[in-house]
Amino acid sequence: MSAAQPDSPVSHLDAPREGYVFIVTYGRSGSTLLQNVLNHIDGYCIRGENNNALYHVARAWNAVKMSEPMEGARRSGVATGPDHPWYGAEATDPDRIGRGLADAFVRDVLMPPPGVRVAGFKEIRFHLGGAHMESYIDFLLRFFAPARFIFNTRDHAATARSGWWASMDPAAVRRELETAEEAFARMRARLGNQALALHYDDYAGRPEALRPLFDFLGEDYDPAAVDAVMNRRLTHTGTR
Repeated sequence: MSAAQPDSPVSHLDAPREGYVFIVTYGRSGSTLLQNVLNHIDGYCIRGENNNALYHVARAWNAVKMSEPMEGARRSGVATGPDHPWYGAEATDPDRIGRGLADAFVRDVLMPPPGVRVAGFKEIRFHLGGAHMESYIDFLLRFFAPARFIFNTRDHAATARSGWWASMDPAAVRRELETAEEAFARMRARLGNQALALHYDDYAGRPEALRPLFDFLGEDYDPAAVDAVMNRRLTHTGTR
């Protein structure tokens, strides 16, 4: 009798069968309210911030993918020996590495419950990617397909008066918010119809203004349900 073959590895990455949604924003923009609205859609699990952890995961993938010596070794197909400074580089597979990293992130950070159709998270640090933003987007589009992106902004003056921003130099706050929105504009241009822009001041207290969000996601819009979520007190602010 032949020995039993080991089970194929479970793909956590493919478990949310309808893909991923990412909320791209900056702090004190009303994004937790938006996150809460999405989490009341049946089959959605949109986690909160993770300190830009996935950006650093993507940087690791990009280091392997774009390293000139490693890429050259892969192209040559010539086996390196233990005396070679890039010993083993020819055997690396960026797609396998990237998928493994993305799978581990879903398994250990997003941890979507069984039956989730759409997973994702919101993050206020996307704009800190700077020059590496393009490769980060490449990573998300390649391994979290299909991916959709919701860009959430707020009036800068109101944002600057809120939370920790209020204790900072107003000029520095203005620069950071402007930098963030410039980065968001570049990302939206790259993403095309996979991106949607929302402005907190448009939908705060106006559930009907979120109808385009549901159209974008292909979900049914229930005004009473959205209104109930938007009027629920948020524990981290004490406000509605």
